[in-house]
Amino acid sequence: MTRLLSAWQSGDTRALERLTPLIYEELRNRARRYMKRERPGHTLQATAVVHEAFVKLVEMNVSWQDRAHFFAVAARQMRRILVDHAKTRFREKRGGTTTGSLNDFDVLELGPVTAGDIDVLEIDEALQRLAGNNPRLAEMVELHYFGGLTYQELSETLKVSEATVDREIRLAKAWILRQIRPQRNREPEAS
Repeated sequence: MTRLLSAWQSGDTRALERLTPLIYEELRNRARRYMKRERPGHTLQATAVVHEAFVKLVEMNVSWQDRAHFFAVAARQMRRILVDHAKTRFREKRGGTTTGSLNDFDVLELGPVTAGDIDVLEIDEALQRLAGNNPRLAEMVELHYFGGLTYQELSETLKVSEATVDREIRLAKAWILRQIRPQRNREPEAS
């Protein structure tokens, strides 16, 4: 795949033709895994996310380093697509309002949010805050959560051990959950 990416970057259109089924199918598998974690009845399908991301990736002028780099960029594209979709949905439910905070989601009657049911906008806001504190942790979460990169792929992409990836992903997830659900940490236990 790395050779095909390099050939495509050099202008070989046949390389793109051979690469397309490989890339597209892998992106679809990653998007399906991500979409399984989304709320039931999500209006954006994995195929639509992949198609839009693929079109953007093909149009990009990027020096592809290798397979892992390609899927890292793809993860960022899929995150942008999902966040843009969620923002559009939010604006539509708010009657066209273009601004709002996560506190406004209570008004939308989206139901109770549990630790396993976190909105993509919440993740995006938390990732932005994490990037301000620790860009590498934010990148790891983005690549793992939105891009579906495995610990091995993260290890190769970021040039760290898999044990480091595991430890830092757990740290980042805990930090993000504290950011998303700060009130849970402060609520007193029921007697």
